[in-house]
Amino acid sequence: MRPLAERQGAFAGGLLDAARPIPSGLFGPDGQASLKRFSVYRNNVVVSLIEALEAAYPATVRLVGEEFFRAMARAYAVAHPPTSPIMLGYGDGFADFIAGFAPARDLPYLADVARIERAWLEAYHAPDAMPLTADTLAPVAQDVAGSLVFQMHPSLRIVRSRYPALTIWRMNVTDGEPVSVDLERGGEDVLIVRPDVEVEVRSLPPGGLEFVRTLAAGHCLEQATEHAIPIEGFDLAANLAGLLGAGAFIGFVNSRTRG
Repeated sequence: MRPLAERQGAFAGGLLDAARPIPSGLFGPDGQASLKRFSVYRNNVVVSLIEALEAAYPATVRLVGEEFFRAMARAYAVAHPPTSPIMLGYGDGFADFIAGFAPARDLPYLADVARIERAWLEAYHAPDAMPLTADTLAPVAQDVAGSLVFQMHPSLRIVRSRYPALTIWRMNVTDGEPVSVDLERGGEDVLIVRPDVEVEVRSLPPGGLEFVRTLAAGHCLEQATEHAIPIEGFDLAANLAGLLGAGAFIGFVNSRTRG
């Protein structure tokens, strides 16, 4: 008899690859191998994975239509079966898959829309935390502000796109109205955070993504500013106010006294 792990691997592989024969050692009530029974089970597994992706990427479904999406999701499910029994995390690589999915090449923004959807889902299920307010920062002396290191909200996510992916996403969620979008007008950087009950999805101003990314890496405000200031249009006050207003921070420490 083959080792258990080998038999389990054959069973899992057979579920997602219709070209494979029924794994050996499987029999119906009559003691005979049953292709029909196994095919039903195989189909149910794949359909469940497709439905999980549909639930996680509703704007992507709306953009390409249900038939196209289900075909794309099926290809993903076959190539990328779940690695955890917790289905909440399934599909975290779907956007990268879309980027390389040849039939979707005429929609170059589609993968970035899916990245926004994934970030929204992750933010929604992230741990709760009380956001920092501007009033909390008010007493900080100006000569100390540059040395502050901010703790980011656990739900915070950022997405960069070469295309107006945020605009397209907004048109394809809830009651959004699709309109003509100029794909050549430039990209959009997106901030996703859930400071309270609702997930906030905002467009980042020039230099905002570099600013947030540097802060999230544990660098102080002065270093984050130095990193973003070469970018045309960067405004420190506007970026900091926007992040505070969005609830992006939950605390801070003075890097001069830390440790």
